[in-house]
Amino acid sequence: MRAVSKRRFAAPHWLLRCRLSHTAAASRNEPKSPPSSFSSSSSSSLIEEFTGCCYRRELRAAMRAMDAMERRGVWADSITYSELIKCCLARGAVEDGRRVHRHVFSNGYQTKTFLINVLINMYVKFGLLEEAQKLFDEMPERNFVSWTTMIAAYTNAKLNERALEFLVLMLRDGARPNMFTYSSVLRACDRLWNLRQLHCGIFKAGLESDVFVRSALIDVYSKLGELQNARGVLNEMVTGDLVVWNSIIGGFAQNNDGCEALNLFKNMKRAGFHADQSTLTSVLRACTGLALLELGRQVHVHVLKFDQDLILNNALLDMYCKCGSFEDANIVFTRMVEKDVISWSTMIAGLAQNGFSQEALRLFETMKVSGPKPNNVTILGVLFACSHAGLVEEGWYYFQLMKQLYGIDPEREHYGCIIDLLGRAGKLDEAVRLIHEMECEPDAVTWRTLLGACRVHRNVDLAVYAAKQIQKLDPEDAGTYILLSNIYASSQRWANVAEVRRTMRLRGVKKEPGCSWIEVDTQIHAFVMGDSSHPQIEEINKHLSELIQRLMEVGYVPDTNFVLQDLEGEQREDSLRYHSEKLAIVFGMMRLPKEKIIRVRKNIRICGDCHVFAKLVAKMEERKIVIRDPIRYHHFQNEACSCGDYW
Repeated sequence: MRAVSKRRFAAPHWLLRCRLSHTAAASRNEPKSPPSSFSSSSSSSLIEEFTGCCYRRELRAAMRAMDAMERRGVWADSITYSELIKCCLARGAVEDGRRVHRHVFSNGYQTKTFLINVLINMYVKFGLLEEAQKLFDEMPERNFVSWTTMIAAYTNAKLNERALEFLVLMLRDGARPNMFTYSSVLRACDRLWNLRQLHCGIFKAGLESDVFVRSALIDVYSKLGELQNARGVLNEMVTGDLVVWNSIIGGFAQNNDGCEALNLFKNMKRAGFHADQSTLTSVLRACTGLALLELGRQVHVHVLKFDQDLILNNALLDMYCKCGSFEDANIVFTRMVEKDVISWSTMIAGLAQNGFSQEALRLFETMKVSGPKPNNVTILGVLFACSHAGLVEEGWYYFQLMKQLYGIDPEREHYGCIIDLLGRAGKLDEAVRLIHEMECEPDAVTWRTLLGACRVHRNVDLAVYAAKQIQKLDPEDAGTYILLSNIYASSQRWANVAEVRRTMRLRGVKKEPGCSWIEVDTQIHAFVMGDSSHPQIEEINKHLSELIQRLMEVGYVPDTNFVLQDLEGEQREDSLRYHSEKLAIVFGMMRLPKEKIIRVRKNIRICGDCHVFAKLVAKMEERKIVIRDPIRYHHFQNEACSCGDYW
């Protein structure tokens, strides 16, 4: 801990006299000390010395003075002891805190409720919940502070049932919960019915207008996915505090409803509030989820007011990486004065997802030398980089390194990256062996990773095996049926395709339609295959047909292996023509100037035919195209993609 100047905390003589007079007043209310053979003047001098040490934060000297006081049978006032306990907390001095506890209960001295609450809080802050509970149980009299301290302690320790139980006991004891009590216990609600009961209790207590209670209600409703209830709390009364606005904007942003989060942000601005760091962090999260790069850049201007705020800079890094603008991310990262493990991990994962795997590994080596200690998220980004670059040996090396060097136990996500790495490299037998050797139980995502590799390498038998494992774990997963259907279709096994489709119908499983989004002039335009609702769809289709014709003249041949139906000739090519990313790319070419990058976001993985199409368009039209799918980012330029055709 940074050394603190003694002069800063030195108590002036007038303050010490005030404290001594307070001690005298306190002694009239507290039981008298046992008789002492020492003179009252020497006792006063000792108490004065003790008080001065406490307020100057001189822990060693204060403890020596306290021991001398105990030998003489004299005590200071509760306020002074509370200052000493603060000093113990600041220094992490657990044993000294226990010594203060023993001292104030020695020789029949009856401690005030205020000081017992301070001691309970000390044990809570030290993480000694059992000792805090024991002291709480021994209290002759409890007030709302005593109960609230314990409720907050159990909430922070994730012992939610215990925290809720204590609220019930508090009410039975006759103590009245206040805004701090409810703000604490609300965070312990992990079930909707508990939350609704508490919400009713808040109304009965007349605390529904309290800023922190409203904020906590919104946070918990949002955490449970009850966004409309959260919005209802906001709408119950005029919101006159930024804390409440931050809670509702953050709730929608964290639940991937970026559009509503941004609408609420606009409403907040209209109401006359200025964004702070919390607001901007949530708005950046919303921009990230929607891949709104231009809006994110506008928010960046507001971030500059909070120079070198680590949390905001990390949010900026994440936004730029996930919007496919690595150049901007690199500028932010380079200018950051302070970088924590989140900063490094975000940058490593961003490089990997944008196709710069070697750069990601080089940055990791730099981090090992001059950065913080890597954590499990850092290693996940490194393994992702290896997986998406086909670096099998490097991936295995880092996978073993995480346990041996950093003591990080591999989780499902780490195993998933290695399984993906082996699968992409065609080592399907090794991938299956690793799944069976995993220290944790494989989930549907693990088997889905193997299923994806089976499609790449057209291993139908293993694909069927993987699909059956997924269906046991997640029978409603549409992606499994679609992948299996794709594998059968690529092998021209149309009877099996029909069987898969029939099973989907019987089980009510529906395929999510491919959808692509593009931002033009701060407006989001969505495209779905077969949907003609866009006002310019006829013009887009005309431009697309002309573009495909020109591409075919230079050698483009539609890859009908990605057609999922048993169609013939031109029908198969037509079904590829109107994939949503093709429509979005053409619209971007129509509306954006040539120097602007065409940025498209997709809800499902890009198919091989659209990948070839984007490369050829980038070369022919001399455009830069970035497509973000759920797995990674593809940067197309000069008939090349950042993924190196390995995705």
